[in-house]
Amino acid sequence: MTTLVRSFPVLPASAPFTPEERAWLNGYFAGVAAAGEPATSSSESLPRRPILFLYGSQTGTAEALAKKLAREAESAGYRPRIEGLERHSDIRWEEESHALIITSTYGDGDMPDNAQAFWDRLTSENPPPVSHLKFSVLALGDTNYTQFCEAGKKLDARLAELGAQRMYSRVDCDVDYEEPAKKWMAGILAILGDETSAGPVDANAEALFPPSNGYHSNGSGAKPSHDRRNPFQARLAANRILNGPGSAKETRHFEISLEGSGLSYQCGDALAVQPTNCQDFAGEILASAGLRGDEQVTAGDLQIPLRESLLGHYDLKPFLNQLPVKGTSPQDLIAGLRKLAPRLYSIASSPLAHGQSVHLTVGIVRYELHGFRRKGVASTFLADRVGFQGSLPVYLQPSAHFRLPKDSGTSIIMVGPGTGIAPFRGFLHERQHSGASGRNWLFFGDQHSASDFLYREELESFLAAGVLHRLDTAFSRDQSEKIYVQHRMIEASRDLFEWLETGAIFYVCGDASRMAKDVEKALVKIFAGHLGGQDQALDYLQRLKSEKRYLRDVY
Repeated sequence: MTTLVRSFPVLPASAPFTPEERAWLNGYFAGVAAAGEPATSSSESLPRRPILFLYGSQTGTAEALAKKLAREAESAGYRPRIEGLERHSDIRWEEESHALIITSTYGDGDMPDNAQAFWDRLTSENPPPVSHLKFSVLALGDTNYTQFCEAGKKLDARLAELGAQRMYSRVDCDVDYEEPAKKWMAGILAILGDETSAGPVDANAEALFPPSNGYHSNGSGAKPSHDRRNPFQARLAANRILNGPGSAKETRHFEISLEGSGLSYQCGDALAVQPTNCQDFAGEILASAGLRGDEQVTAGDLQIPLRESLLGHYDLKPFLNQLPVKGTSPQDLIAGLRKLAPRLYSIASSPLAHGQSVHLTVGIVRYELHGFRRKGVASTFLADRVGFQGSLPVYLQPSAHFRLPKDSGTSIIMVGPGTGIAPFRGFLHERQHSGASGRNWLFFGDQHSASDFLYREELESFLAAGVLHRLDTAFSRDQSEKIYVQHRMIEASRDLFEWLETGAIFYVCGDASRMAKDVEKALVKIFAGHLGGQDQALDYLQRLKSEKRYLRDVY
């Protein structure tokens, strides 16, 4: 038996990379060597090593990231396979050696919809055989929630309990996940490179680390790609209040022009808006610290004035409860602040009906705290600071699953109280303009019919035209006993179950912490009444999820 000995140069210590990036590149080179460089005593290439990428995704972010990381692993010489965690029962676990899990957290600590069945199996008396598996978890979350990255933490802990070996420690990502994800992948590729015992070869590092200005080489020059790093400067073409006189709410309809962007969207997608902070609040912070605002600070890789960093670079939420003390240094003022993240809004329009105009339905946040007037960052950015015909940085966040059915004859049931109506307005416009034959049923609710019946004239016109076949409303404060959409669902349980039995798809959009959970409880109650018990109801609900006939866009 001949032993193949392979030796390749590694990146020198003087190369302009961080230790993590150098490790990633060396792992990349090792993978390339393992995949295709012929050994000195053989003309045959070594096989490409398989890696299983699994994702738990609610809105599509984790899925998109999993695909991106898998492409990088493929470029590094490995053979990735990508599966959603809903396909856990189709995986031959005993044949897998390495599993990389990328998962978001839904609501405040729950599994994403497509990961729930896998979690149930992991915690059952008959879990999948994973004790031989090497794994790592990349958890996506938001530190605004108390159960930050809880889904990833649970999966990581349970796999270890079952005997699986962590090949790399779990990484928890806040909303600004790109850098932690890059370092996570760098560490994994370095470990995989060590396992192959193959040294790195020379390769083009720029392919792994594209320029941060959002332009990517296509072989014939730079081509703009509008994304988080390179948003499009869109035009705000409309801004109007949807609530009537006497409402306790301020809900606005915005129309944003994507003309000239090259971007296109589908119903169910979200628009990401990159806001700036309120100048008045930034001024309060500076005055409290006794600073002018023109002091230079280091913000990431930039040297910029302090005021600029407060307005456009950092999330100022920590200052809501406690303003800084006088004498705080400029750099200390921003130390520990996280980046100001974009806000995602469900698109409330249809490209068939509205072309390059994207519509949003946004609840504007204004309140008092400790005697000071406070504002929601993104909502008041749209309402107050952009200005009519002003520009704002945006990009599209495609939805992986929250889509209209491909078969236009399929019926749909939509539950969207308050601003949750947004995607369903788009759905109805799309179904009208496409001539879809499927039935459409909407549950809508808010506080008062007289002042909070959002898009009332449009919905009534959809009813009159036969586009909307049924509209059930719940206005919680129009009577002594509060009535919500889940109560209307139970009242209509016979018809609702009949629609589902004949193939309808059930959609929910809106508040994750209360409304979405109450709607699911109502569904289970309805199913139990028709199927004979709780267990049968839960099985039916799980079947709807696995068939992608129970879809949620919740926040």
